[in-house]
Amino acid sequence: MKDGMHMRMLPERLRQTRMFTKLFVFAVFMIVTVSITITWTTIKMSERFFIEKFSIVNSRVIAQMKEHFEGYSNEIAVASQNLLLSRTIREGLTEKQNNLQKMSSYFNMSQQLKRVRSNLDNYDMSIFVMGKNGIGHTTERIYWPISDEELITSPITQKTYAEPKKLMYQLDTRKDDDGKMNHYIVASLALMDRISGDIYGTMYFALNEKEFRKSYVPYTTKGSNVFIVDKKGEVLSSNMPSLIGKRDARVLNYVKKIENSKDGYIVENFMGKEQIILMQYLPSYDMYLFNILDKKAAVEDVIDKRAIVLICLGIFLAALIIVFLGTKEMTNSLTKLVRQISSAPKHGFHQPIEVNGTYETKQLGEAFNSMFDELHRYVDELVDAQKQRRTAELAALQQQINPHFLYNTLTSIKFMVRQGNVEESEITLNSFISLLQNTIGNVSETISVREEMENLKHYVLINQKRYGERIKVNYLISPDCQEYKIPKLILQPFIENSFFHAFNQKPGGYVHVMVWKENEDLICEVLDDGDGMEDSSAGRLPQTKRKHQLFSGIGVKNVHERIQLIYGEEYGVTVSSEAGEGTRIRISMPAA
Repeated sequence: MKDGMHMRMLPERLRQTRMFTKLFVFAVFMIVTVSITITWTTIKMSERFFIEKFSIVNSRVIAQMKEHFEGYSNEIAVASQNLLLSRTIREGLTEKQNNLQKMSSYFNMSQQLKRVRSNLDNYDMSIFVMGKNGIGHTTERIYWPISDEELITSPITQKTYAEPKKLMYQLDTRKDDDGKMNHYIVASLALMDRISGDIYGTMYFALNEKEFRKSYVPYTTKGSNVFIVDKKGEVLSSNMPSLIGKRDARVLNYVKKIENSKDGYIVENFMGKEQIILMQYLPSYDMYLFNILDKKAAVEDVIDKRAIVLICLGIFLAALIIVFLGTKEMTNSLTKLVRQISSAPKHGFHQPIEVNGTYETKQLGEAFNSMFDELHRYVDELVDAQKQRRTAELAALQQQINPHFLYNTLTSIKFMVRQGNVEESEITLNSFISLLQNTIGNVSETISVREEMENLKHYVLINQKRYGERIKVNYLISPDCQEYKIPKLILQPFIENSFFHAFNQKPGGYVHVMVWKENEDLICEVLDDGDGMEDSSAGRLPQTKRKHQLFSGIGVKNVHERIQLIYGEEYGVTVSSEAGEGTRIRISMPAA
C-alpha cells in the first residue's frame, strides 16, 4: 500500500520539480558557455605571453640602437672638446687682427676644423664655429645651408647661450634650394674660456636627419616605428618623416607609465591603433628613444585568431539555439502569465487571468486571482468610504452658515427698509439670496472661478452695507482662468478674516483678490494692507480671534487641509505677513 502511495505521489513531485529540472539543464548549458569564455581567456593569456617575449627581444634591439646613439654622441663630445682646447679657434674668434692676420687666422681655423672633421668621416655633416665678434667659419656649408646672420639670431644659439656648459641636441627645419623641407639634428656647445669662464662663441655639429635616421632604420620593420623625442614632446627623428617636428603630449605620459610599469612596456592606443610601446632614456641627448609596434601586426602571424573566432562562433551559435529553445520551453507558461498580468490594468482588474502551465505557474496564477478578489473588495470599500466622506464634508460645509450672520444680515436689511433705503435694501437682499443659493443650494463639490468670484462679491457687498465701505475689495482675475474649477468656499474664509481681523488698528484699507495661471498651477492670492501679523515668516496660517468664522464654520486651516486632501501635499495655503504692512495669502492647486 505504501508503494502505491509513493507511486501516486511521484507524478505530483515531478510536477513540482519540473521547472527546477529544466533550470538545472539550462545551467549545464551555461557551464558550456563559461568553458568557452575560459578558452578565450586562455587565448588572450597566450597573446600576452607572446607580447612579453616579443617586448624582451625588442628591448635588446632598443639597447643596440641606444649604444649606437651613445657612440655618436661620444664622438661629438670628443670633437667639441678638441675645439674648446684649440688655441687657434679661440684666437681667431676673439683677438683683433689686421687683414693679413685675419687671412692667416682663417686658414688656421680651416685646418683645425678639417682635423676635427676627419674624426667624423662616417657622417656627412657640417661643423660651424661662430664668435660673438661676428666671425664664423664652417667645414661644409652645403650640408647645413644656414647663413651667418641666421645662425647668430637662431633659437639654437640662444638656447646654447642659456646653458653654455651643456652639449645640446636640437632640431632645425629649413627649405633647400628646391623648396623641399629638410630637418637637421644640430649639436651645439658654447665656446668658453676655461679659466675666466667667458663665452666667446659657439660650435655647431649639423647632421641631416636623413643621415641620422640611417643608424636605426635597419632595426625597423612593418608595424615597428622609432621616435626620438625631447622632453617637450617634440619628435626630432623618426622613420615616419611626417611626424618630425610635431609635438604630442601623450608621448610624455607614456614615459611616466613605462617608468611605473613592471613589464617595461605598455599597450596604448596611438595613431588610431593599439600599440606596444617601449622606451629608453638617452642621457647624452637628454631625450627618449621610443620603439612603437603595431600590436595587431606583431601577433597576427603567430595566433590564428580568425580560425579561433570561427570555432567559437560556431559553438556560440549552437549553444544559443539550444539555450533559446530550452528557455522558451521553460518559460512559455510563465511568459503567458506575465503577459496576462501586464494586461490586467487595461481590463480594470476585472478579468481573472487564465491558470495553466507548470505547477509553479499555476500556483502563481491562483494566488494572483485571489489577490485580485481581495483587491476588488478593498477598492470598492475604499471608494464607498471616500464617497461617503466627501458627501458628508460637502453637506456639512453647506449647512454651516453661522446663524449670527443670518440674523445680522436680515436685521441690517430691516433697518434699511425702515430708513427708506428701498433700493439698497433690494440690492442687499438680492446679494443675500444669491449667496445662500450658491452656498446651500449648489451641491457640487467644485465650482468655477467665475462662480466663486460672484459669491465673494455678494459676501463683500453684504459686509460693506452692514459695516460701511472703509474696506474696499479689488478683483484681478485672469480672463483665461474664469472657467477653471476650484473647491467651493476656499477664498471666502480669507476675505472674512481680512474684514474682521486685518484692520483692527488701521481705519481702513484695501483687499486685493488675484487669480492667475502659473505654469500648470492655478494661483489664488488674497492680499491686504492691514495690520499684519507677527512671526509669520515660516508660512503658518493666520489664526482668527473667534472660535468660528462669522459666515461659516470653514476656517482658514480647513481650506489648507481640503486642498491637500483633494490634490496632494505639494499644494495648499502659504502665508507671508509683516506687522503694520499687511498679509499675503497664497493658495496653489492644479489648473483644471
